[in-house]
Amino acid sequence: MEDTEIINLWKSYDKKLEENLLFNKKNAEEITKIKVQTFLSSMKPIKIFIVLFSIVWVGFVDILIFNLFHVASPFFLVSAAIHVLLTKLAIAIYLYQLILIYQVNINEPILATQEKLVRLRSTTLWISRLLFLQLPVWTTFWWNEVMFQEWNVFQWLISGSVTLAFAFTAIWLFFNIKYENRDKKWFRLLITGIEWNPLVKSMELLSQIDEYKTENKTSNEDEVQ
Repeated sequence: MEDTEIINLWKSYDKKLEENLLFNKKNAEEITKIKVQTFLSSMKPIKIFIVLFSIVWVGFVDILIFNLFHVASPFFLVSAAIHVLLTKLAIAIYLYQLILIYQVNINEPILATQEKLVRLRSTTLWISRLLFLQLPVWTTFWWNEVMFQEWNVFQWLISGSVTLAFAFTAIWLFFNIKYENRDKKWFRLLITGIEWNPLVKSMELLSQIDEYKTENKTSNEDEVQ
């Protein structure tokens, strides 16, 4: 066999090998996108359940506030109103998240999907901030006028300390629940589960595809040069 034939045969083999590698990588990318879609779909049931349950709960508290408005303690009314307001904001964010999840299309550009995931991540953290911000009202809703008339200093010291501790914790968490703190123990303890883990895994998978495409593009440019 002549040298030219050997060279041509080698080039042909090399071309087929590259085509197979490209085909396998393309399949791997499609499989990864399907995994991302599966991860996001797994978040839908819990979000839908939370939205429905929260709407029922908020409706119940609204009725309670309306019916007890003229007889209930001002502390109960204010605490309940704050709770309802923050919960309604959380519901609105949950609905926005569901819209984003349903809009994700595995056939769309990776960058578009990444943008949606970033928004999902950001709003998930906002939901956590809003829910933890409610902590103090769970210590004040039962306050009444009798407390001011009959309680001694020791009783007020205990109750006030609990409320201040809850308020401090709520404010601290509101300002510190952010993605930059994701590797801290307290963050992993509080922000975890089916609403967070699938989202993080999806972002990691898309990041891997993006890195591969960047490396492949750089490699192709080097070959051209």
